[in-house]
Amino acid sequence: MNFLPVTREEMLSRGWEQPDFVFITGDSYVDHPSFGVSILSRVLEAKGYKVVILSQPNWKNDKDFMQFGKPRLGFLITSGNIDSMVSHYTAAKKRRSDDPYTAGNKSGKRPDRAVIVYSNIVRRIYPDSVIIIGGLEASLRRFAHYDYWDDEVRPSILIDSKADILSFGMGENQTIELAERLNNGEKPADMRDMRGICYAVSTTEYQQDDACICPSFEQVSTSKKEYALACKKQMQQQDAVRGKTIVQRHGDVMVVQNPPMPPLTTEELDWVYSLPYERMYHPMYEELGGVNGIKEVEFSVTHNRGCFGGCNFCSIAFHQGRAVTCRSEQSIIDEVKKLTENPRFKGYVHDVGGPTANFRLPSCEKQKKLGLCKDKKCLAPTPCPNLQVDHTEYLHMLRSIRELPKIKKVFIRSGIRFDYLIEDEDKEFFRELVQHHVSGQLKVAPEHCSAIVLDKMGKPHIETYKRFADEFYKITNQQGKKQYLVPYLMSSHPGSGLKEAIELALFLKKENLHPEQVQDFYPTPGTVSTCMFYTGVDPYTMKEVYVAKSAEDKAMQRALLQYFLPKNKALVIKALTKAGRTDLIGTGKNCLVTPVRQQINNKTININSRNKSNKRLKKSNMKKGKNGR
Repeated sequence: MNFLPVTREEMLSRGWEQPDFVFITGDSYVDHPSFGVSILSRVLEAKGYKVVILSQPNWKNDKDFMQFGKPRLGFLITSGNIDSMVSHYTAAKKRRSDDPYTAGNKSGKRPDRAVIVYSNIVRRIYPDSVIIIGGLEASLRRFAHYDYWDDEVRPSILIDSKADILSFGMGENQTIELAERLNNGEKPADMRDMRGICYAVSTTEYQQDDACICPSFEQVSTSKKEYALACKKQMQQQDAVRGKTIVQRHGDVMVVQNPPMPPLTTEELDWVYSLPYERMYHPMYEELGGVNGIKEVEFSVTHNRGCFGGCNFCSIAFHQGRAVTCRSEQSIIDEVKKLTENPRFKGYVHDVGGPTANFRLPSCEKQKKLGLCKDKKCLAPTPCPNLQVDHTEYLHMLRSIRELPKIKKVFIRSGIRFDYLIEDEDKEFFRELVQHHVSGQLKVAPEHCSAIVLDKMGKPHIETYKRFADEFYKITNQQGKKQYLVPYLMSSHPGSGLKEAIELALFLKKENLHPEQVQDFYPTPGTVSTCMFYTGVDPYTMKEVYVAKSAEDKAMQRALLQYFLPKNKALVIKALTKAGRTDLIGTGKNCLVTPVRQQINNKTININSRNKSNKRLKKSNMKKGKNGR
């Protein structure tokens, strides 16, 4: 095995007295291209740099942070594959007990706000060392942002972390450029022309005339309207073709985001994924039971990046970007062949996908020169007339994989964009998807059925999903299969009140859908939906949006989506009563729940019927002049 050094002893055994970079991560060390630390460390290794991995250091003392000494070029710091706060807390802000990115699946091996904690420790121990932060946690917090867990606006993570540079996005090319320029003797202050980075500079030192100026930290902290305006400006400039530099003042400091680094080309992606990954967690975790996070990806292949779907609740547009780029078919075939040589491989490729599995082309030809449209979506509420829909290349690739020796089945699990697929007039891919690539259930994401909510989500209206579902079951029946759609649904998204939640419950009843899991909207940094949640304003229209914020409101909406569960009955009745929809409480075919029944003297009494009878009796007595007595 050829993992990168994780201890000083391993570093010395390679003959290194000092590393070039110490890579600090809040995850256990997994050397697989689904993990950002693995990709960037292998990229640096391939460029000739000495990289060591400091995985989940104990932040309660300095010992772990000092074991490698001061690196020659700098520290690279990330919280890991996901945000540390999302890793630790549910949407209800309850502490999680498990952590799939930690050996033994045990939570608590990284601190809350890991990037800030790690970076401040390093700054204190090595005050003159270069600190570069990156990964999802840093990338999505590069501007002043609403923090759901503190329920307030926090400054850019650059301010709190005291880092020199923030690398946002996927990071390969800016990491290579940063390493080369540091190796050539440049200081962080010399690198402020680099794409794909953010930095902080004093207001007296900063000079740029054509930048996009955002409302300041002070403004967005006190005015929700200014926060919404800032969100809109930031989202508008996240395009590598037409994006401008963005500036946001924080007191006497300017936080500057340079335009995004262009996405990797096919040739560059092929190179990145050809590097010598071990495709497994470090063997030091074996006695702890390994790292669960590897299970879903060990025998999966990523063929693309970026997503022009642009859902408002998703952070991909702000992190990876909307421009889709892909690896070559040969690169994918070569990786699958490596999978078949793994002694643990049983013949099943778990996924050939990415952010959206069935995107292999840019959304349109125009975007190559002009970038993606500033305030328009490619698929919602209806597909853009310029959208190019073609599954030919993806289908050919899947066929090639299926024909390889030792391959029994190739699944697609990372998510089919059904609104894109249904626009393809050629049904050949659809037929082969149903025939070869579904494991009994196909997960898709309509998310809701209310047009009001779907518009705020940036999703197509439910009629598109119905068209897709009809076609799916038609093809499934033609092939004599028993396969089902599993729809992802979200409760309490901005725009959804009890009325819309009831609309969704009635849709589920009509379609005979019984979702096993329902996701509450989770306001995480870097999304338009989180802006709506905090401000109550749609940043694109500046119109008010209803937001469910109370625990009771959220609980009722969630219960309505699973109205059929006995444990939810009381909440469903409460929600229907509050919404004035008691007509849905009863035994009729359109009702969601039956009335609550109560045992009195060994007799079952229908409380709702009893109340109605009492009202009728009172009304009758009053007509008789008995005043109800």
